[in-house]
Amino acid sequence: YIVICLLLLFYFKLTYLNISFLFTFHLFVRISVEEENPEFWRSSAQNTLCSALSRKHNTNVAKNILLFLGDGMGVTTITAARILKGQLQNRSGEETIMNMDTFPFVGLAKVTHSFLKSIPDSAATATAYLCGVKTNLNTVGVSAAARNGVCRSQKGNEVTSILKWAKDAGKSVGIVTTTRVQHATPAASYAHSASRTWYSDADLPTSAVTGGCLDIASQLLRNTDIDVIIGGGRKYMTPKGFPDPEYPTDLSAQGQRKDNRNLVNEWLSMKEGKVREHRRASPSLSRVIFGLMWREITEKAIRILKKNPKGFFLLVEGGRIDQGHHDSRASMALHEAVALDDAVARGLELTNEEETLTVVTADHSHAFTFNGYPFRGNSILGKSPIFAMDFLPYTTLMYGNGPGIKITDNKRPDIRNDYVQQSAAPLDSETHGGEDVALFARGPMAHLYQGVYEQSYIPHAMAFAACVGTNQEHCAATTEPDEIPFTSTEPGSSAPNTALSIFVMKTYILISH
Repeated sequence: YIVICLLLLFYFKLTYLNISFLFTFHLFVRISVEEENPEFWRSSAQNTLCSALSRKHNTNVAKNILLFLGDGMGVTTITAARILKGQLQNRSGEETIMNMDTFPFVGLAKVTHSFLKSIPDSAATATAYLCGVKTNLNTVGVSAAARNGVCRSQKGNEVTSILKWAKDAGKSVGIVTTTRVQHATPAASYAHSASRTWYSDADLPTSAVTGGCLDIASQLLRNTDIDVIIGGGRKYMTPKGFPDPEYPTDLSAQGQRKDNRNLVNEWLSMKEGKVREHRRASPSLSRVIFGLMWREITEKAIRILKKNPKGFFLLVEGGRIDQGHHDSRASMALHEAVALDDAVARGLELTNEEETLTVVTADHSHAFTFNGYPFRGNSILGKSPIFAMDFLPYTTLMYGNGPGIKITDNKRPDIRNDYVQQSAAPLDSETHGGEDVALFARGPMAHLYQGVYEQSYIPHAMAFAACVGTNQEHCAATTEPDEIPFTSTEPGSSAPNTALSIFVMKTYILISH
């Protein structure tokens, strides 16, 4: 075996091959034995064909809507995460099937453009896929007539979201995010702001204060009665200097509000029944623990919301995919994508496909590539076995720009000694990508998501499926559930709990954009 490998190395010229070939060659041969038979692929194709031919359109009214949003989860990220998921299970990885891969209907959403830019940010995209209109960068819940940072421009240009449409129809609604609940993605579901960075009143410029604009955190309580809130950003909801209940010695976690309001307590006073505070796992815990946490918080939210006989809308965001990419940390981004896919699995287990429309998509992609002809089973986070023209290896996953560039004496670093995800152009923070993103759909009216469409189409199709918002002509003949007062009781409590639960936690990962 060793002699054969050495001969092959010599044949292909050792100067152009990484020694990792020795360790991947055997795996390559083992995988190919089964797949070199044409019948293997013919049989696989026939199975896929039978599945496609037997697929039927579910035209039920969607009682529930589950929207899983991978922030920054472009197609390359999905492919790489699929391989990583398999490799974490001690397989080669390429043959792995993600939970989102099983969805019968797939389309492409055109994230390009925001109103003025060809590549958008998370605020403009969130407004598109939640509110159904394209808008400007850095603005949430407002039309393109509003200008970034100009308070007076947002007045009269507010737009509402699928979350509000669902709430107005009597459904329960919730937000789950691994970032702060005032961040761009969740904010677009309930807030209207000319700036995505107006998290608390301390962030409002004088012109915004005098113009009567409200900070995003205060709008979390004011605009829509949200039943479940799970995420970070507690410091934007408590008075300046107020110690964080979980991290009392951490000065960066202290409250920031100048108006001396404690929005958490205000929220509690608005509600009846027992409210339990969720304690987030320590950031020192392993990714496996955090992945389990993802499933648990998604399950908790669904179990609470599904008590409403009229159904629910739940937004679940994997926000740290985006954070990892901005730092050129592909490992962080891909592990978060795998965790999101596990949360998707739990969502499917807890709901009925006949009555629940489940959508998995992204807001945008990143300048992220998968390249270099790696062998099957080669670590997705590793390097290509073929050297570049400078006789140095390069990473299989690379970035078009970002902090992953290090040039010394006009040479790239030897990543066998100094490993980072490499990038081409030096930036402190890697940028978004502008290509289309994938959308996976399953459940009632999922077939509406076939083809290529504007990102702003997404919430309108959801509204049509669930008979909420303006598209309700086709719903006239449907029977509504009996009017049952929506009250529920948490274990150990006899009081009705209309709001059911709130979870507000400190964000402990730096948001990079």
